[in-house]
Amino acid sequence: MPGLLDGKRLLITGVITDSSIAFEVARYAAEQGARVILTGFGRMSLVERLAKRLGPDVPVVELDVTDADQLATLADRVRAHDGFADGLDGVLHAIAYAPTTCLGGEFSQAPWDDVQTAVHVSTYSFNSLTAACLPLLGPGSSVVGLGFDGQVAWPTYNWMGVAKAGLEAVVRYLARELGPRGIRVNLVNSGPLRTKAAVSIPGFAQLKADWDSHAPLGWDPHDARPVATSVCALFSDLLPATTASVLMVDGGVHAMGLAMGS
Repeated sequence: MPGLLDGKRLLITGVITDSSIAFEVARYAAEQGARVILTGFGRMSLVERLAKRLGPDVPVVELDVTDADQLATLADRVRAHDGFADGLDGVLHAIAYAPTTCLGGEFSQAPWDDVQTAVHVSTYSFNSLTAACLPLLGPGSSVVGLGFDGQVAWPTYNWMGVAKAGLEAVVRYLARELGPRGIRVNLVNSGPLRTKAAVSIPGFAQLKADWDSHAPLGWDPHDARPVATSVCALFSDLLPATTASVLMVDGGVHAMGLAMGS
């Protein structure tokens, strides 16, 4: 039986550990017939070990999304790997970072230099990554980002919340620009998942505890598969007219009129 993503070539960023949402996306995409290439930053040997768990021929390329030189050479470095000479069908942006001053504490006291870093890495990099991959993308391709509900102010999330709200706007503007080229751009906003990055956020334990009780469908913070399958649906050919959209994969919490995490 053919897989959902048979023949698709996907670039997946953000794989740090096997609990990363990006790793679950890569794993499910490979199960569904996609050929996957990962990017790594910093701990390349760790990403390379994780790549081997996805299959014997999953390549890894180094990418710091704040490094102009690495972005400029990304397309050529992807094409150099077997199976990717003709480009990509999809790109996952799963990159976010904020200095500790931007999370917890008083929102208004975070210094601009730290806020600038959070916005550059977590928001502007979606544009940078997409621009770097454009030479590899053609009609029918799909760029997907991972976000968190930016419609409200979450306790302690502070400037990362601002960065995620900005990410939603970036998706809309890129979708407007790239639509005429047949490229779809969408965002998947997930509920809280117990990833390495998430557990370092002040107040995450309380947010996670509240989420399940307020979600009409319930919520398992240890299960990234619903997010991964949703991302892969956007990579597939099943949603050819869907772009500039924010897909909420949070058990329904975003639509409930309930205060959480206070």
